[in-house]
Amino acid sequence: MRKVSILSLAGAALFATSCSVKPIDIEKMRQDFIGSALALSPVNATQIGFHRYQEVVLDDILDDYSERGVQGMRIFLNTMHVDVGRLDSSKLDAETRADLDLIRKYCEAQLLDLDKIQTYKHNPTMYVELIGAAINAPFTLNYEPEDKRFGHIIARLNRIPAFLNTAKSNLVDAPEIWNRVAQQENDGNIDLIDHEVRAKVPPALKGAYDAAAGKALTSLKSFNSWLKNVLSRHPRDWRLGHDLYAQEFRYALANGHTPEETLAAAEAKLDEIRRDMQQQAGQLWPKYYPGKPKPKDLNGLVSAVLNKIAAQHTTRDRFFDSAKADLVEATQFVKTHNILPLPKNGHLEVIPTPEFMRGVYGVGGFQPAPPLEPKLGAFFWITPITPDMPKADVESKLREYNRWGLQTLVIHEAMPGHWVQFQYANDVQPQSRAVLREMLSNNPYVEGWAVYATQVMIDDGYEASPEMTLTFEKQMLRVVANTILDVKMQTQGMTDQQALDLMINQTFQERQEAVAKVQRAKLTFCQLPTYFVGWQAWLNLRDAYKQKSGSTFNPSRFHERALQEGSVPMSTLSKLLLQ
Repeated sequence: MRKVSILSLAGAALFATSCSVKPIDIEKMRQDFIGSALALSPVNATQIGFHRYQEVVLDDILDDYSERGVQGMRIFLNTMHVDVGRLDSSKLDAETRADLDLIRKYCEAQLLDLDKIQTYKHNPTMYVELIGAAINAPFTLNYEPEDKRFGHIIARLNRIPAFLNTAKSNLVDAPEIWNRVAQQENDGNIDLIDHEVRAKVPPALKGAYDAAAGKALTSLKSFNSWLKNVLSRHPRDWRLGHDLYAQEFRYALANGHTPEETLAAAEAKLDEIRRDMQQQAGQLWPKYYPGKPKPKDLNGLVSAVLNKIAAQHTTRDRFFDSAKADLVEATQFVKTHNILPLPKNGHLEVIPTPEFMRGVYGVGGFQPAPPLEPKLGAFFWITPITPDMPKADVESKLREYNRWGLQTLVIHEAMPGHWVQFQYANDVQPQSRAVLREMLSNNPYVEGWAVYATQVMIDDGYEASPEMTLTFEKQMLRVVANTILDVKMQTQGMTDQQALDLMINQTFQERQEAVAKVQRAKLTFCQLPTYFVGWQAWLNLRDAYKQKSGSTFNPSRFHERALQEGSVPMSTLSKLLLQ
């Protein structure tokens, strides 16, 4: 087996970039950046559809977090940042300036993580999820014939023992919850390798697979034992803290506001939505409680009506089928109401959330089609209701994702949310720009579009009913609460109980949903606010675009035009659309 140095791969591309002759070849710079960045992240490369780099089959290897590998990342990021900074952007077109700004900000954000946050030293879920993605991508994406893809899986399985030894060397401490979730997700990896993948191995490769899987499984089980018995003796706080959070917030949200300013805006929006819900619930009260006096307090009134709405849900056995049926209905609505032109090509499959990702994706998620191989299709994940889930938790989840709640999930994740947005992104030209902008996707753009698209569907009359209106407002309360949770839990000492009180008593979420969100708020940082920040930015951009367009404003054309740019920061999108 050839030993591959990621440092040498990155160095070769950096030499090509740094030694480019004048005038600078922007297309070459984009391609060099993409090649180097994906060489440093082979697991991501497979998901992007980038399989080979300088004679090295990236599908055969794992990311390198050894001391040498991390140093290679630093060299790449610093060198690329300097190269981009040397360019005179005033002589470049707006689209190119947007690309280079993405690269520059990406380098700064990654260096912040490597040098200050140091995820690779504190978060075991990073290693566990990389392994899961490394095996799952060639297992589910048909980018080559089955025997070749299983050959890649076997090659990666053989690298797992060394990869986990590196993880043990790097990890100096970890928050208890990160440790615990890593063990749970690692159990998902073990199941994936030992059962799901093993059951599909071509006969000719069975011996090689069994040998590689045996060693990998031994290492994975040993890693769980190490997490439980060794790393657990070195706990740390999961909170990022005020200073680091503010620095990360600047790159992740890119909205020009501080966490405190964004928090204040979210709290004001929370009060506004709650007042609207009080009015909506008052109108529904006679339908569900005929002859009974309305509660005078807001919480009592809204909770009572939402309780009736929540009772109208599917069964645990029909959860998947109901989501699929909702997807068909939403697709037809988008077409008949001309929300925007739907992409002509593309395939979306509804599947269970992979076990190694369920720590974060407790309800559902989305995996876009590889931008270099969009024909392979995308996946809409729905986290299943497992047989061992307590009955009370099952009922809580079904109530949260009732008839109308499940519809909003489908809109958000698929139609016309994430799936439509990423299908548009795959058509951006030139292809290097499409790949770059998907690799460096701006989360407020992505999550903000999905929230905004839900509002557009409701405003245009999708499932027109007071129940849907109230359910949507409840969902928007959750979007706003996400921001409050993240800022306050990470920087202001908000306790679990205070977080649960906010979600259950102020935003009317079911307990099972609220408990899962508390866990998510501890596992991530600066991701939960992207929904609120992005939603507001999309609304503001639409207003500005409408004002610019005047009587010629067409919502469908606005949506099409905005999605044709790919997922750039919303401030960048504003410049591109309003210039």
